[in-house]
Amino acid sequence: MALELNSRRLIPLALAALLSACAGSPLSQQASARTEAAPPTAPSEIGELRPGMLRGYLDRAALPDSLALLPAPPQPGSPAAAADEATYRATRALLSTPRGALARADAQLSFPAAASTFACAAQLDITPEGTPHLVTLMRRTLVDAGLSTYGAKDHYKRQRPFAQHKDASCTPDEEGRLAKDGSYPSGHAALGWAWALVLTELMPDRTNPLLQRGYAFGQSRVICGVHWQSDVEAGRLIGSAAVARLHADPVFEAQMRAAGQEVRAARAAGRGPTKDCAAEAAALKP
Repeated sequence: MALELNSRRLIPLALAALLSACAGSPLSQQASARTEAAPPTAPSEIGELRPGMLRGYLDRAALPDSLALLPAPPQPGSPAAAADEATYRATRALLSTPRGALARADAQLSFPAAASTFACAAQLDITPEGTPHLVTLMRRTLVDAGLSTYGAKDHYKRQRPFAQHKDASCTPDEEGRLAKDGSYPSGHAALGWAWALVLTELMPDRTNPLLQRGYAFGQSRVICGVHWQSDVEAGRLIGSAAVARLHADPVFEAQMRAAGQEVRAARAAGRGPTKDCAAEAAALKP
């Protein structure tokens, strides 16, 4: 009986030793390296939806359904529609101010320029050369968050404020395209809020400035006259839903880990923003 009890005690110890030895074996180390291999950053490996626009992380079927998640936009004559109208009129004067200039800059989503949107809030130089995984995160979440808005956009086909009022927007070259695209919810607000959430996870010590910048990015669409306030608020909800879903995607999670390493290295090297942060702060001052 004593021998049997001792054998039972020894079996777990032997198994633990065997597992430890396997974990340290070259084969195990190779498997771990494959698991932790960083995801691609090159467009040729990721694929593009069109030139300059990378594929998102999620298949279309996996995207949050904005039509299922959102209520209908405010109906004409409702108090909510009146509030949208009041906000639109109150923000027209901002177009000719530095805040309007920043709104025009926020409208541009082409990379590498768009990568610097959060540079001041992050106190970090965000570039394809210095932080390729971070830039790839921004490029791919842009698509996932933006496409998540189209269930409701295509269903409601809400008219945009500049088109309804026959006013000028801050991006006149885009007015023809935007007039045919549903206003509710705002794709820019969705992706801008998604960016803010992702960056906050990577730099929690910059939570307030990053979320403030993400909020302002959405408000830029109101100032531009291309979205109603309720469009932007709904867009932020869809951006949050997209980020929540992305955390179940292993490639996104791996890219987050790689981007976190880049952020730490860039901070250690003192690579701060190169843009005029004082001017941005002045434009955003209430």
